[in-house]
Amino acid sequence: MKQELLYSGNFGLERETLRVDVRGRLAQTPHPFGDETNITRDFCENQVELITPVCNSIDEVLQSLQTLHDRTVEKLAQQEETLWIYSNPPHFDSEQEIPIARFGGEQSFKQSYREALEKRYGKRLMLFSGVHFNFSFSDALLHEWYDGTESFSSFRNALYLRLYRQLFRHSWLLVLLTAASPDYDASLNGDGLQGIIRSETASLRNSARGYWNQFVPVLNHTSLETFAADIQEYVNKGLLFSVSELYLPIRLKPCGENTLENLVKNGVDHIELRMFDLNPLCPLGVSRKDLLFAHLLILYLVNQEDTELTPEQQEQAVSRHQQAAAYYPEETIIKQALQILERMRQKFSSHPEALTVIEYQKQKLTEKRLCEQVRGKNFYQRLARNPRLLPISPPQML
Repeated sequence: MKQELLYSGNFGLERETLRVDVRGRLAQTPHPFGDETNITRDFCENQVELITPVCNSIDEVLQSLQTLHDRTVEKLAQQEETLWIYSNPPHFDSEQEIPIARFGGEQSFKQSYREALEKRYGKRLMLFSGVHFNFSFSDALLHEWYDGTESFSSFRNALYLRLYRQLFRHSWLLVLLTAASPDYDASLNGDGLQGIIRSETASLRNSARGYWNQFVPVLNHTSLETFAADIQEYVNKGLLFSVSELYLPIRLKPCGENTLENLVKNGVDHIELRMFDLNPLCPLGVSRKDLLFAHLLILYLVNQEDTELTPEQQEQAVSRHQQAAAYYPEETIIKQALQILERMRQKFSSHPEALTVIEYQKQKLTEKRLCEQVRGKNFYQRLARNPRLLPISPPQML
């Protein structure tokens, strides 16, 4: 197989970011981009979501995100607003400053859905922002792997289910390497509270306090049909409003509307990785090397031996994901991460850029973590590699 075929694929990004005024407070103006599909809002009216089209490379998808970002920043500057650069929100006095996203006409169901989420989770949780990485293998690569023993659609669905199981087990690794929000404003804890708090976690949204359902969804991954049926059962019981409320770090998505019917009928179109914090050290909120690593991890895991994902293992995977968000991760987690990186280094030994990306991730785990312990002229180079070293200080706008 040609190396360029192995590294081919389809890439997409969704970046959530809060709009703030000149004081660094949540903007109280209406969403200024109308019903644009690529510059929309997420939970609240002041939370912008930039959605790239499907691209053929990570460089292309980052360029697409740059174009959307530039348009957004230019428009917001006209009304004296900018984009908040952290996953954790700025100070707010009360939830009245968090207006639910307004949708009308044929899209009014989106507003009703968000109102239901408010009743179940409250508004504060919904302010957490991050980056979602969407990926699918190229058709040429899939046909290279296809052995003809079953229908191509069955092969494709089974492949993505196997990848889903592996990524679900290893989502903690991406949290460990990309957590970038150790500080938060006390207003997250309640009305009238002020001050910057250094959390025990490096990523609140990935910790036990973050974006999770009120229970751990346990799913049968034997087939796409059993997978969708278990989600539907949670909906039938009222534990989920829809598949969109399944707050797990990995999702299987169909082409077009994200419904279970569409997923079963048309199969898996792509897989979504939802755990990336906004990186405040990157103008676009996400590092090219981190995205390249996520792609390498996918290529590594898709070839690992498949094993069953039991209910107990699913609960353990969620717990491990949350543990990896700790500001001081357990030494066993660091050790296991380094072992995986070494195996990846061996697998991609003939690809120079892959080796550079893997070494970059390894350095994050071997650098000192607290800025108080890191001194000298190399501090900012270390900080660029490891946002866990962010100093304790009030967040600043771009």
